Amino acid sequence: MEADATMVEAPLDELVAALPPGVVVTGAAEVEKYREDFARDGSAGQPVAVVRAEDAEQVQAAVRWAARHRVPVVPRGAGTGLSGGSSAVDGGITISLDRMRAIEIDPASQVAVVEPGALNAEVKRAAAEHGLWYPPDPSSYEICSIGGNLATNAGGLCCVKYGVTTDYVLGMDVVLADGTLVRLGGKQIKDVAGLSLMKLFVGSEGTLGVITRAVLRLIPRQVAGATLVSTFPSVVAASEAVVAIRSRVRCSMLELMDGVTINAVEDWRSHGLDRTAGALLVAQSDAPPGSCEQEVAIVREWCEAAGADEVFTTTDADEAELFVSARRNAFHALEARGSVLFEDVGVPVPLLPDLVDGIGEVARECGVEIALVAHAGDGNTHPLVVYDAADPASAAGARRAFDAVMALAIRLGGTITGEHGVGRAKKGPLPDQLGPDVMALNRRIKDALDPDGILNPGAVL
Repeated sequence: MEADATMVEAPLDELVAALPPGVVVTGAAEVEKYREDFARDGSAGQPVAVVRAEDAEQVQAAVRWAARHRVPVVPRGAGTGLSGGSSAVDGGITISLDRMRAIEIDPASQVAVVEPGALNAEVKRAAAEHGLWYPPDPSSYEICSIGGNLATNAGGLCCVKYGVTTDYVLGMDVVLADGTLVRLGGKQIKDVAGLSLMKLFVGSEGTLGVITRAVLRLIPRQVAGATLVSTFPSVVAASEAVVAIRSRVRCSMLELMDGVTINAVEDWRSHGLDRTAGALLVAQSDAPPGSCEQEVAIVREWCEAAGADEVFTTTDADEAELFVSARRNAFHALEARGSVLFEDVGVPVPLLPDLVDGIGEVARECGVEIALVAHAGDGNTHPLVVYDAADPASAAGARRAFDAVMALAIRLGGTITGEHGVGRAKKGPLPDQLGPDVMALNRRIKDALDPDGILNPGAVL
């Protein structure tokens, strides 16, 4: 054992010497902060060090050292992931990108050149100073990093109309498994030279490379519009309204919360929600005047046709923000009720009622509480299994429910993850969704780019 410890210590000294003082962190208390992401899925190992890189060259140095010694490397952003994608690995290093925060706005090209540690909200604010907007809008936008958004191809509340992260990536710098830095794309809007490699790295969850810079497309600032809020007797009725609305208009937001979530949010912090509602639908239109009113009228019509208990609209931004913030706060509110297993399943929009009805059946069969929030306009739901971690029976029921919900989504022709990523929490059912041929193709790509398997081992594959 002493010989093994010496063997580990010598290469680590080499890494410390290769980087500026303070970049490599080895103290137990400091390392502990970087072991898990927000999922807290229990899979995290004990890394030998955390590299808090300040630039791409330091990332390269760390990866080259890891490649020489075949040490696992786990890239990490802000740690807000919900699938265990940045959980540390025993004997490995975690490369934290939280110090790489530079943001440069090029208003003429309408792009942001961003380092991975910059927060989504910081990019939005920087763009807004030039009358521009970065649309990808995760619920955690105030605390999640661009690097993490890129790693998981994050979506959010506005993606029903504006798309997800990959739709806004024009360029990217990536450090590969041997320490080589490759620069893909740039500020140009159109570019079909070579294979579409950026699409390969976006959503790869740190298994193919470490992203050190991104060129993000910006668009003109969103126009203030109208918000419609509707309550329903059940989440199935609300989802039926979504199907009808989605086939007729493209709202800029179409979000759903069930009754369990409504009450959890109100217990956590009052937002003025109707506690008696079975479900709440929040829709927004940012269409130009004239078209905006027409969109909202269509949404109202189909909410009422689906049996809405109450429908009202507002053009007051502060009033609208109360309902939007209630939706954003759902995860935090539900964590106050107990431990949470975070789901992220999606289906084609017409099958949304079947999915939410099936989720309710899973909750009853497993004897657990499943709260439901959804980017409903995309068919992307977040069933959140709430349980008592100190009670073995409750924990076992939660695990059964978690697995059953993913199996349900696959049976409906959907996906086990729409935006949070596979990480470590969902890699078990991935082959059931993709099938053997696609799984083999994934592995061939992984093996080609990371032949020694040092990049985020244990995640996704």
